[in-house]
Amino acid sequence: MKYTIISNASGTRSMDITDENLKVIKHYALFNNLVDSNGIIDDTVLDKLRLNARALVESTNAQDKQLMDFCFDVLYHQNMKATALHNLIALYTENVDRLSADDEEGM
Repeated sequence: MKYTIISNASGTRSMDITDENLKVIKHYALFNNLVDSNGIIDDTVLDKLRLNARALVESTNAQDKQLMDFCFDVLYHQNMKATALHNLIALYTENVDRLSADDEEGM
């Protein structure tokens, strides 16, 4: 399934997110402990996510194609800004239960 999220405050830019992207987030727990207790998602949080993903890529020796695709298609997309990350987290939160159910069916 494909979703479209708004990437900026004015709503003029967007990004396409796939179920595969959401599964990578879940598999690598990319959003765990990402946002501080204040709940603010800004460029610092986006930088933290990019650094975490980069460390994962380096530790897996770039052998995980899905992780690499996620980095290219989502994290380093030209429209990925703090607003887009906020909307991506909301999309993930809405779909995490469905993703878990899909994982259980696949076993």
